[in-house]
Amino acid sequence: MARFTLPRDLYYGKGAMEELRQALQGYKKGFIVVGGHSMQKNGFLKKLEDILQEAGLATQVFEGVEPDPSVETVMRGAQAMRDFAPDVILSIGGGSPMDAAKAMWVFYEHPEKTFDDIKDPFTIPRLRQKAIFVAIPSTSGTASEVTAFSVITDYKTLVKYPLADFNITPDIAILDEDIPLTMPKTLTAHTGMDALTHATEAYVAGLHSDFSDPLALKAIQMIFDYLPASYDGDAAARGKMHVAQCLAGMAFSNALLGIAHSLAHKVGAQYEIPHGCCNAILLPNVVRYNAKACAARYADIARALNLPGTTDEELVAAYVAAVEELNRRLDIAPTFREHGVSEEKFESTLDFVATQAFGDPCTGSNPRQTSPEDLKKILRCCYEGKKVDF
Repeated sequence: MARFTLPRDLYYGKGAMEELRQALQGYKKGFIVVGGHSMQKNGFLKKLEDILQEAGLATQVFEGVEPDPSVETVMRGAQAMRDFAPDVILSIGGGSPMDAAKAMWVFYEHPEKTFDDIKDPFTIPRLRQKAIFVAIPSTSGTASEVTAFSVITDYKTLVKYPLADFNITPDIAILDEDIPLTMPKTLTAHTGMDALTHATEAYVAGLHSDFSDPLALKAIQMIFDYLPASYDGDAAARGKMHVAQCLAGMAFSNALLGIAHSLAHKVGAQYEIPHGCCNAILLPNVVRYNAKACAARYADIARALNLPGTTDEELVAAYVAAVEELNRRLDIAPTFREHGVSEEKFESTLDFVATQAFGDPCTGSNPRQTSPEDLKKILRCCYEGKKVDF
């Protein structure tokens, strides 16, 4: 028996946020979680508040979720929810406020739980006894609006924990194509490569299926077609990338991920490199490593992109080359060293990062069995600019 879970409703297109006027009729209170100031500066937070209030909901805003949301922020937000008692929780912004809001939702409905109680996969208790969840992404990469995941950072240990449970899949996703038009170029590049890594890992992951495969392949095709123009600021391409990253999210939420994400979760926390950028650096060598176990799957991806080659080995090499060329097109340097990680910092944290990544939930669905030693070798290659060949 297997399972495939998505939000009940997904509204998309220009001005899609307006659909909430009807979708939330009959609800009483909306608690809105946001990150920095971009949603305020560009008027989208005010627009959301106006829509909710016109639909008859009282609103409260929780601002200031950090780029990598902390356990402490989650607990503060959960307490604010308990004080306000909403029947709708909404998050507008990037993956960070959406991830934080999902975790807040858990502790709002289950104040007796601790973070340790839910940090292992599929340990979150039943939700929707008090509120439903609406997610409105501003970036085109994390796909948190359709996934069963939330990444929360424990800053005491510098470890990112990917919470995983179908209970935290949003009820309503809003893909309003007006919102990602405001993304700066670097964020467009990093989130786009995060989406490509999602789709690539989902296609080869242990739980891939006939339901997730076409979503992953379509996402990969769209990303290669539209990410460069999106990076250059093309409005139509930005809209297409907003859809592509969502398709990738639908795929990986159900098929799961692999060691590119296991490593990115831990590297990002240690080296303060954006998550999508970590994935961009890691993906070529992770494909080389995993190809020993699933070359035919990567070859499928290469064929879907009409890349050159006849054998699986040639097609895998062509896909790796295409990813590396896309990174260059997006001005993403290929090594951790070039992103400011000193040799001393790298060497002093290597064992810890590899060990923590090996224990990450994403490692279990990787197509090739791995070890902390193998993960160390991959990290070293990505630091020094070498190709994985083992």
